Amino acid sequence: MDTSDSWRVVCQDPGDGSGDVIVELPSELLEKLGWTLGDELAIEKKEERISLKLKQRTVNTPS
Repeated sequence: MDTSDSWRVVCQDPGDGSGDVIVELPSELLEKLGWTLGDELAIEKKEERISLKLKQRTVNTPS
């Protein structure tokens, strides 16, 4: 993915008073990045932007 690509999404209040937000990522973006349900993301805030990056996946090997 080119570093100039950017996506805008709306942060939604879950309504539970936690101060958390819900961010729905477009399926097109998830497919482009190869992200799937259950992936862990790292959140980084820089000035007026928030970046999401995939945390390294752990490989489970059979015992």
